[in-house]
Amino acid sequence: METRELTVLAGSFVSFQLLFSVVSPRFSTIITPGYGRLPATKLTEWNSRLVSTVHALVVGLFCLYILWFDDVVNADPVWGDPSLVKLNVAITCGYLLYDLVLLACNWSTMGDGFFVCHHLAALYAYGYVLTRGVLPYFANFRLISELSTPFVNQRWFFESLKYPRSHRLVVINGVAMAVVFFLVRTAVMPSYWSSVFATFGTEAFDRLGLGAQVAWITSCIALDILNTIWMYKIARGCYKVLTGRGGRKPKDAAAEKEALLEGKQVNNHAD
Repeated sequence: METRELTVLAGSFVSFQLLFSVVSPRFSTIITPGYGRLPATKLTEWNSRLVSTVHALVVGLFCLYILWFDDVVNADPVWGDPSLVKLNVAITCGYLLYDLVLLACNWSTMGDGFFVCHHLAALYAYGYVLTRGVLPYFANFRLISELSTPFVNQRWFFESLKYPRSHRLVVINGVAMAVVFFLVRTAVMPSYWSSVFATFGTEAFDRLGLGAQVAWITSCIALDILNTIWMYKIARGCYKVLTGRGGRKPKDAAAEKEALLEGKQVNNHAD
């Protein structure tokens, strides 16, 4: 890994830490009084999700720029000039490391095996991009999926502030979340894998070596399995809201209230 990418990775890790501990509490207090009334466990996840939204917007928009304007990468998806992609990947790796540390420190309330698997698989694959500069097009293509994250986080914000699931803003965000998640994570799978299969047997693919080939293919399979599971959950939730079946049952609300009084909190980190 070059000094530039290492600096960006370390800088993004520190920046996300500052966003979590300093910027988010102050900003959230200004935009909504409901933030200050949340229990400590939810405050931690609120700050985490705000950081997640910032990361997703920065990386996702950078991905679109590369996809539309970086002709070298698009012309040679395996060995094209990875300069811009490596910067974007370094930002994401810094975020993933920050989030893994956060999850480890708050495992009882935020821990989730799916997220750990997701982060480790991504770090494993992106490590080859940073160290060898390979597969820039495919790495960039995977990162476009981050554009769905702000909608997922906004759903959680609404729930934490006790917005009714029938509220117009909640319904609009839910539908947008399902649509965007499908477009950037599910609908693109055939196109993505078609591009992957097109490289098989080529000289460029053989030059990668077995290690990079395995890291690339296995991590993508793992991520797409997770995305499919999450898509199913989101589609089911969206259907319930649109059909009026998303109301919270009284006994569920009472159970959650009792858990809050006992200092416990239902894990809402899985999306």
